[in-house]
Amino acid sequence: MSNVLVPLANGFEEIEAVTIIDVLRRADVNVSVAALDDVMLVKGANGITVQADMQVKDTSADVLDMIVLPGGWDGTHALADDENVQNLLREMDAKGKNIAAICAAPFALNKAGVLKENYTCYPSVEQEIREEGYKGDSAMVVEDSNVMTSRGPATALCFALAIVKKLKGQEQYNALREGLLATYCK
Repeated sequence: MSNVLVPLANGFEEIEAVTIIDVLRRADVNVSVAALDDVMLVKGANGITVQADMQVKDTSADVLDMIVLPGGWDGTHALADDENVQNLLREMDAKGKNIAAICAAPFALNKAGVLKENYTCYPSVEQEIREEGYKGDSAMVVEDSNVMTSRGPATALCFALAIVKKLKGQEQYNALREGLLATYCK
């Protein structure tokens, strides 16, 4: 079974986080939701609180197949400033393991030095990262090497399904895509 970590920081984008967690669990992926500190109730940008399973410091790249960062500006900045998250991102990249981020969260990947040349993000965030390699709305999901990025709340379902395809294969992706009525995801 694949192991995925979804770190949450106060101010995370709820649609993105919950969609990622839900879709991956439907695909029988083991998803651990991690808080940045010992406060296990993490409040999202729109006032929805999610209970974490663990702290980021209590895991390592050795036990993970992928780390997925949801966006939301406040949450993204907290992920970019958190030493444990930044170290884990660098460790995952050094081992060639899968990394993904949506919305503003590619900013945290860039700070860790793991964002690859081609990426997408929420419009305007590229100004905080770099214009070079920014693919804008040319695709809902951009994959470059071991890093996958997506644009924002409306692309969260297609992003989560792309992660399922990466971890579980085309057949599981097709079944979930059809079952969720997400046939618009390519």
